[in-house]
Amino acid sequence: MSDIKKIVVAYSGGLDTSVLLLWLKETYQAEVVAYCADVGQAEELDGLEQKALTTGASRCYIGDLREEFARDFIFPMFQAGALYEGQYLLGTSIARPCITKGMIDVALSEQADAVAHGATGKGNDQVRFELSAASLAPSLEVIAPWRQRRFRERFPGRSEMIAYAEKEGIPVQASAKKPYSMDRNLLHISFESGILEDPWYDATAAECRDMYVLSVSPEDAPDRAEYVQLLFEKGNCIGIQAEGLDEIVASLGLTKQGMSGDYTLFTPYGVMRVLNHLGGKHGVGRVDMVENRFVGMKSRGVYETPGGMILFHGHRQVESLTMDREVMRLRDSLIPKYAELVYNGFWFAPEREAIQALVTESQQSVSGEVRLKLYKGNVMPAGRRSPLSLYHEAIATMEGGEEAYNQDDATGFIRLNGLRLKNEARRSGR
Repeated sequence: MSDIKKIVVAYSGGLDTSVLLLWLKETYQAEVVAYCADVGQAEELDGLEQKALTTGASRCYIGDLREEFARDFIFPMFQAGALYEGQYLLGTSIARPCITKGMIDVALSEQADAVAHGATGKGNDQVRFELSAASLAPSLEVIAPWRQRRFRERFPGRSEMIAYAEKEGIPVQASAKKPYSMDRNLLHISFESGILEDPWYDATAAECRDMYVLSVSPEDAPDRAEYVQLLFEKGNCIGIQAEGLDEIVASLGLTKQGMSGDYTLFTPYGVMRVLNHLGGKHGVGRVDMVENRFVGMKSRGVYETPGGMILFHGHRQVESLTMDREVMRLRDSLIPKYAELVYNGFWFAPEREAIQALVTESQQSVSGEVRLKLYKGNVMPAGRRSPLSLYHEAIATMEGGEEAYNQDDATGFIRLNGLRLKNEARRSGR
């Protein structure tokens, strides 16, 4: 007899997690509580609670984590300039610790013995979920059915799951499976598996046009460029200027946080929604890459990150104006490590938090404005300014400027830096 009496399971209402819920209840003879996190995936949540209860859950929690996700996870990561393997803006990776935290909070309040997830034994999500759980609630047991042979033998494929759902009266609308899988949140949508497992397959081809959700293809984007201006404070975007912004805000159902000059202020969640709209309109933020999973294999992923791509480039432009050179070099040297920690599931690890403390300090002067031009999938800088700027035209100008910078000083500077090169040349006989 198992010692597990109550399990909190990650639940989406789809076929996989519905089957998982009932299987856990049968196998462990335990009470099962369903948890669904809303991190901006825009899925229809109406009726989800009743579906979970009908499937066998004793309770169903739906956690609205959208603001928390943007404020406490997306924005700190973008302050760090994180980019995995030079391309991936870590949209799926950064959502997992946020979802796990919400789920752990429910598990602790419910005094559950275990939490369960539907991640497979081949992917990164199992690692992200369980490492986060280990950091937040080390006493909780984690159940991963896909790593149990008895579960895989019972459900070797989708047809067996559909048959099980029909037999048990699980209210799941079974539909033809898409030729790829997708995962959506506030920051991005990822597409992988199926037809995309062939790295030679062209994900920009006409037959893939309907796959994308957040963005139009660059070929279908407007023929006229559009400008957007972002207001940053200590490394975070707090305000936006854009043509037709009031209409965008109304269409998205957002609430303004006030004004600062000509800038409309938003919460981090509001910033992401507006930038997703603008970036998607112009085909910004599509990435197609082969990446290295933490478990050791390579995988091919296609991503849509329209708002994130705008935010990434805008933040970098303000940093270029306001950030000390050596501070920037130190922070940039840590980007590969930081991105790897996020990708591999170590968000709550002490080393990530230590790097984040340095990042936070580095952002104290990163305040100002940036103007960006959006056109046919591109984000182009079109101006930046800041009251904390380290750029001084009197020093940088090629026209005179002898009072601020004496060019004669460069002679000794070059001579000293060339000394070791001359010594090496003599030693080498050159």
